[in-house]
Amino acid sequence: MVDPELSLPAPKVALSTASVYPETTATAFEIAARLGYDGVEVMVWTDPVSQDVEALRRLSDFHGVPVLAVHAPCLLITQRVWSKDPWTKLQRSREAAEKLGAGTVVVHPPFRWQRSYAREFIRGVWRMADETDVRFAVENMYPWRYRDREMLAYAPAWDPTEDDYRHFTLDLSHTATARNDTLAMVDRMGDRLAHIHIADGTDSAKDEHLVPGRGDQPCAEVLEHLAVSGFDGHVVVEVNTRRAMSSAEREADLAEALAFTRRHLASVPRKAGP
Repeated sequence: MVDPELSLPAPKVALSTASVYPETTATAFEIAARLGYDGVEVMVWTDPVSQDVEALRRLSDFHGVPVLAVHAPCLLITQRVWSKDPWTKLQRSREAAEKLGAGTVVVHPPFRWQRSYAREFIRGVWRMADETDVRFAVENMYPWRYRDREMLAYAPAWDPTEDDYRHFTLDLSHTATARNDTLAMVDRMGDRLAHIHIADGTDSAKDEHLVPGRGDQPCAEVLEHLAVSGFDGHVVVEVNTRRAMSSAEREADLAEALAFTRRHLASVPRKAGP
């Protein structure tokens, strides 16, 4: 008889295409396949391939690597990607996720200067979530800091747990930059925690996205919590490899991140139910 505590597989571990920057989206699929990731999260940004659903489908089919999530173009450098209208960006992200078979759209809170969008953001995200089976998972961000000054760049808030959303994305590099109590944030998110960006960081003002285990975040503890909590989302390695001196060094970092993540997801039995 199979022990019910051992009957559920660990969550799938995906590679964010942002993790290979400045390499391309296509390179991310190739690396994910070679290292044995379970899938990818597509960061929609200025790389034309990241914006092209058919090109993404071909890459997914060719490498045998499914697209598990789509990250909407919410960065400063993507203000003109998929329209200047933020609602159009979310609609196109949802359509891409549906066509690619991805279960989640990751979205950032609006910038404060996007006033109309920010006023309607909570209601609008709920409305869009009601129209699809794709999860809209709002990501925790952080205050911007310069020397001793702090600027609140996001509205309604950089901490999405202050508001009412159906699903959350937890990013551990962002909790480091915000100087959050990460485990307390996990508790606040509760069963609405749908998606994880696994990375590490310190209390630097910079959003570091270190390989997990190289900073001071409780990466292992969070992963072990997921392993026993019945978490049914995906864990996405989103690390910064821009300083890698070679492709081999970049792949070594991504292999280390994958090994760390899988090791801690598998370190305790998964519960089959209440």
